[in-house]
Amino acid sequence: MKRFVIGLLAATAMSVPALAQDEIAPAIIYDLGGKFDKSFNEAAYNGAEKFKSETGVEYVEFEISNDAQREQALQRFADDGRNPIVMAGFSWAAALEKIAPEYPDTDFAIIDMVVDAPNVRSVVYKEQEGSYIVGVLAAMASETDKVGFIGGMDIPLIRKFGCGYVGGAKAAGATEVIQNMTGDTPAAWNDPTKGGEIAKSQMDQGADVIYAAAGGTGVGVLQAAADAGKLGIGVDSNQNGLQPGHVLTSMVKRVDVAVYNAFMDAKNDQFTYGFNSLGLAEDGVGYAMDDNNKDLVTQEMIDAAEKAKADIIAGTIEVHDYMSDNSCPY
Repeated sequence: MKRFVIGLLAATAMSVPALAQDEIAPAIIYDLGGKFDKSFNEAAYNGAEKFKSETGVEYVEFEISNDAQREQALQRFADDGRNPIVMAGFSWAAALEKIAPEYPDTDFAIIDMVVDAPNVRSVVYKEQEGSYIVGVLAAMASETDKVGFIGGMDIPLIRKFGCGYVGGAKAAGATEVIQNMTGDTPAAWNDPTKGGEIAKSQMDQGADVIYAAAGGTGVGVLQAAADAGKLGIGVDSNQNGLQPGHVLTSMVKRVDVAVYNAFMDAKNDQFTYGFNSLGLAEDGVGYAMDDNNKDLVTQEMIDAAEKAKADIIAGTIEVHDYMSDNSCPY
């Protein structure tokens, strides 16, 4: 196992106690929106916390406030001997591509993007598969046969969520899927007010179940749906409890597992590199059931969701991956 003498970070916002020489020194850097966004970043945080609670090993973290901080934050953690360093979010790719070769003895993990370097683990997800499943549930729960999708920043990754959702919804009888993106800048991830406004517009057009894949913006979508007596669908983390009785389900994306595994593998001297793709078969994505939504999802709906899941794993249903050609055939 690699061992490092750990010093203090230069920036006070990132300062942490020095560590003993025989300890691993894991670090996580969140994406814009912060670790308590109730969605993607918070799932990453939960994975780090699970690791800490099980092992007693402390980790350090940093929440960036703008894109200009990415390279600096990554370099400071690497300079300090932090290892492994996990980055939550595709937007870290450019900084990592530059920094990773400068620190060949440091292990890095990036979630939601592939960076081809010998000391990098890249973890991506088959979001289209989980989104297909919640699309099936949305269509079956809808009374209007019209459902909605609200994405955050308009990028292919989020279109991937939307396309899978359309496929599942239409397969289960939806006649229309209304789709909107919140914006084309990183601010789109943290604008719950605009998310609520878009949700109201979709409901005015007849949508009565709305799936939000928009980070912190999605909190506003779920709020607006609940206020109108309609249903929302959460994303990444289990968001069923944000509006109990008004969130049909959540498309959970096990970002927590990626963080936990990276830290634990480093602790056990088993850190591996390369490309990992997690879908339904790997339990990397799925749908959330708990006391908050049990009265909203019938056994018939669960049976349909589980059949679709089994068919996707078996290859009987092939869910289109928008990232493959930036199109959606549904």
